[in-house]
Amino acid sequence: MLDKETKEKDIFYIFEGSVILKGIHAVIEIVSGFLVLFITQNFIIQTVLKITDSELGEDPKDLISNYLVHASQNFSISSKHFVAFYLLSHGIIKGILVYNLLKKKLWAYPASIAVFGIFMIYQIIRYMFTHSIWLIVFTIFDAVVIWLVWHEYKIQKIKVVERKT
Repeated sequence: MLDKETKEKDIFYIFEGSVILKGIHAVIEIVSGFLVLFITQNFIIQTVLKITDSELGEDPKDLISNYLVHASQNFSISSKHFVAFYLLSHGIIKGILVYNLLKKKLWAYPASIAVFGIFMIYQIIRYMFTHSIWLIVFTIFDAVVIWLVWHEYKIQKIKVVERKT
């Protein structure tokens, strides 16, 4: 049976790993947001057609491929700006929170819980419209991260009190 100290170390390593994964995701969102700003609709359509060409050749009624082609053709300038804003804002906010969580800044723990909670609510609402399994996966991951952040926050608060005494 694991002693309490070993268990806490394991939880901390899981916390740290999940926060690093959030940081990687933030970087991907930021890079993707910039890419979306600078790519043209024609590039998107051509890329989707190249990706779906063989699948549509085998099955012209393939739902996913047809959806992707249709979505790329209807990707408007306002959609492009929304996607870029969404990715950049989420990425930057997450990046700031992750950086400060890794630096053990006390304010970052409750801020992260609040922000990740808001992201979870948004993902659940989006799921009702898209039924994307990825939204469920990200929401479950966010719930785990929120618990880990809360757990680590309690520990960091105790350490702050101990340093003051």
